Amino acid sequence: MRFINLLILTPFLFLSGKMLCAQDTNRIPEGMVLIPAGTYFMGSNDTQSTAWPKHLVKLDAFHMDSHEVSNRDYYEYCMATGSSLPEFWGMDTYKSGLDFPDHPVVGVSQFQANQYAEWAGKRLPTEAEWEYAARGGLDEISYNFGAEADHRYARYNDPHAEKGPVRCGSYKPNSYGLFDMHGNVWEWTSDWFSETYYQESPESNPTGPGRGSFKVFRGGGWHSGPGCIRVHHRNALPSHWVDIAGGFRCVKDI
Repeated sequence: MRFINLLILTPFLFLSGKMLCAQDTNRIPEGMVLIPAGTYFMGSNDTQSTAWPKHLVKLDAFHMDSHEVSNRDYYEYCMATGSSLPEFWGMDTYKSGLDFPDHPVVGVSQFQANQYAEWAGKRLPTEAEWEYAARGGLDEISYNFGAEADHRYARYNDPHAEKGPVRCGSYKPNSYGLFDMHGNVWEWTSDWFSETYYQESPESNPTGPGRGSFKVFRGGGWHSGPGCIRVHHRNALPSHWVDIAGGFRCVKDI
């Protein structure tokens, strides 16, 4: 396991006799964390996987929500815009509704997630941004908490637990300060899906194919097996699809 090489070091500025970190000139929005610019090896060496081949990616810095969008967050958006509540709203089995304000929202399509992100002045992450952030600055890993899946560090299929996601932030964050990048709910990205995209992906800030039939879904959910919560695992569904374990988080350009 090795640390990803960062392209930039935080520079310092001198102003009125005080030394200021350049990060202070770009205030981190509330509820978000700074993901530094850098390079990493995206994907997997498994030739039978749609995450093949493993390839070098360079990304600019961005801000990312530290937690998945919650029921409270999404309810506020619906009240402000007149948008429909999620598909499974009010269903306690899936922890959906204002009785569970701090649980991640589920039953939101990629199209709806995009609308929320625009309303919030943000956007959905690219697939490359999502995986880079999920790795938490580490390469050669499947899970950012260790070599094997472990119920102590992530919410995924557990026969001894009740159905539904857990409250956002119930487990330790990764080294970037991001919670629940493994499991809890699947997270929409902005990319169209292609099984062969990694074979032709540009090295710098890739944004996925120009068209497709499905949108990339990442991270696994509360009912997923350990293989689906691996940091490089790819899933894809139609942009209008809603799922009992499907949610999202947003990013914001610097």
